[in-house]
Amino acid sequence: SQGKFNATSYDVMAIVIVSLQTFAGMWINAFMTSVLCIAWLKKKSFNSNEKILLFLGCCRFCFLGITWAYCFLSIIYPRCLYVHPVPQILSAIQSFLNFSNLWVSACLCIFYCLKIANFRNTFFIYLKGKIDRIVSWLLLGSGLFSLVISIFVYNIIDEAHSDNFNSTGQGNFWKLNIKMDGHFFPLFFLSGVGFAIAFMAVIFSALLLLFSLWRHKSKMQTNSGKNLSMDAHVKAMKSILSFSFTYSVNFACLILTMIYATKKSNPVLFLSLVLQCAFPSVHSLILIFSNQKLKKTLCRTLSCGKCKGCMR
Repeated sequence: SQGKFNATSYDVMAIVIVSLQTFAGMWINAFMTSVLCIAWLKKKSFNSNEKILLFLGCCRFCFLGITWAYCFLSIIYPRCLYVHPVPQILSAIQSFLNFSNLWVSACLCIFYCLKIANFRNTFFIYLKGKIDRIVSWLLLGSGLFSLVISIFVYNIIDEAHSDNFNSTGQGNFWKLNIKMDGHFFPLFFLSGVGFAIAFMAVIFSALLLLFSLWRHKSKMQTNSGKNLSMDAHVKAMKSILSFSFTYSVNFACLILTMIYATKKSNPVLFLSLVLQCAFPSVHSLILIFSNQKLKKTLCRTLSCGKCKGCMR
């Protein structure tokens, strides 16, 4: 009975933690998306930064929702995940949204780098002039790459479940882990490459911005007045450095998740999943507080909520 109690308490704790993170993150991303949509309806135009933020907010809102549904079903109704094609569809959708989230986040860092950094390189100046078109292609490429990965995930999960059923039905339990690892290795390899490319894009953009800031500061060191370009560099660096840290933690958690994916009830895997669910919320908060329009709207919304609470 003690073992059953521990398992039940662990499941309840997992659901509570994931639920709190999920609904907080969904509220944050829904707020960001709604503010951007209202602004779009008012001015009937969208700049590149707002396109990325809107796409990112929608992806993260859906990702948190599907992740919560997957976690809830796996703990409360685990038998649903054995019904074809429920696990295949959930895994494919989750993979698509996760990769879209990571790659669009990397696109945002590239956008900051091209928009704010100053270099005399001809190719960099060309990219800076074509930034709006580049952003559109980056978003399209991120969506297509995520779609390809999700289709690959669906096929891999489908084959793994088929072999799992056949091996279990024939009594070949000792072959199950070998077959599962053999199926998932190509998926883990492709996912690792995708994660690594997005991570390198973020780090490389951060380093370029840091170098640009250092050069600009050395040139303007004798100028005692307030420089708007310098302020833009500092704000962008604060945002991208904080994002680089959270992105690095999320990247490490993704690698740990792939390592411990075939091991059940592992505390490292649970901690990695918790941190992954926290990433969309934390980074969206960073984006909100680094954007004056979103920050003012959030403060106004929270202050109105406090006023209504006091009136009650």
